[in-house]
Amino acid sequence: MLRSLILTLVGSDRPGLVESLAQVVDRNGGSWQESKMARLSGQFAGILRIECPPDSVDALEAELNQISDLHLTVIPEEAASASTGKVISLEIVGHDQPGIVKRIASTLSAHGANVEELETSLESAPMAGHLLFRTRGSVRISLEANSSALIDALEKLGPDLTVDLHS
Repeated sequence: MLRSLILTLVGSDRPGLVESLAQVVDRNGGSWQESKMARLSGQFAGILRIECPPDSVDALEAELNQISDLHLTVIPEEAASASTGKVISLEIVGHDQPGIVKRIASTLSAHGANVEELETSLESAPMAGHLLFRTRGSVRISLEANSSALIDALEKLGPDLTVDLHS
């Protein structure tokens, strides 16, 4: 039976880095299952799930640690518990303001929403000369949750925020 591992990686971005990771996984009998990777301020940041033979875990981790300037964390995947509720997509756009992510996260938490995926960015507002904050992602809410109440609470975080939630 294969062992599932979650890897988090951060290091200086450079051409061939992902190829190096894939070669190490392959050399150790692993299979790349899923990943999220991004370049942030010149740094590579990634999270991935791989499967490999149990007797290859130590060698795989040792070889990954040999990749220069890469900070690595390896976490054995625990058995997933059954997820309940429904997943809804979320998009919020508005003027950038200090603390906006904290206020959004607090509001989601107060309404029992669990962040499944979240991406934030700043964009130049067309013909306005200021930055727009944008977040996209998905959250899991209980089947009994009132998504209208969540939208109302998120919209109250700022007079110019537009909030879109949909299943």
